[in-house]
This record gives sequence, C-alpha cells and structure tokens, in this order.
Amino acid sequence: MKNVTAVSGLLLSLASLPALAQPALDCPSLPAHASLQWERNAQNDFVLCKAATEDGRHVLNMMLTTRDPGLALSRSLRQEKGSFAGESFYWYTPDLGGREMPGLEARRITVVKLAKDRYAQIWIDAADTRELASLQSVTGSMSLNTTALAGGN
Repeated sequence: MKNVTAVSGLLLSLASLPALAQPALDCPSLPAHASLQWERNAQNDFVLCKAATEDGRHVLNMMLTTRDPGLALSRSLRQEKGSFAGESFYWYTPDLGGREMPGLEARRITVVKLAKDRYAQIWIDAADTRELASLQSVTGSMSLNTTALAGGN
C-alpha cells in the first residue's frame, strides 16, 4: 500500500510539472468605467483576452505573447497615436488587401513591444467611430498585472 501511495504521489507531482513550466499570463486590468468583461483563453506562450460588452459583442481584443506577432503594419494605414502599459504606439487600420469593408473606419490594430520577448497585439472592432475613440481611451488607461507580461519575468 505504501508503494501505491508513493507512486500516486510521484505521478501527481509529475503531472503538475507542465503547468509550472508554462508562462504566467493574465489579462490586464480593465478600468471600472469600461463596462467590459474579459473572456480569457490561454495557451503555452500566449493569452488571448477578448473584452465583451454587456450585449456580448467582442469589441476589444488583446494577445499577450512571448513571440513577436510579426504583423506588417503599413505606414500608409497609420492612424491615431495611442498608449498601453506606458508604451506609445500608433493605431493602424487593418490591411484587408485593398478591399473596402463596411465599418472599417471603426476598426484598429497595433502591436506593442512591452519588454524583451514580450508583446501585446491589440485590435478593436467598434460599432462606430465614437465607440472606437472610447475603446482607444480604455486601452490607454489599462494597467498590466505583474503576471500579464508573458512569462512573468
């Protein structure tokens, strides 16, 4: 019986090793006035945060990752200045290969380098330009939890 207990304990501790090896990822804090709720989906090297409105629309999305998302953000699509977690950046209109799409004027995307091997890819799918401006403001006022930097170091 002692051997069974010892083996069971060893298997349980081995099963927890992959969880310890994964980076600590978490969604940043949303300001209380935003009236948004995060839906979180974590993988080994990134966490995907989708902020939904009270009616369930996903309007603000963020991927925190240890890998550079590698998005080619064309200067010709550059729009407003923004900030996130103390870093300044530009918002871009998403590149749809030259296609026009309804509501494109209320959509933005960006990538922010937060630290060495720490990135945030952020995109907004607002209903209109007023909501876009509001969500850009929310992004600028978000604070990162200490574990939100992928890897926690």
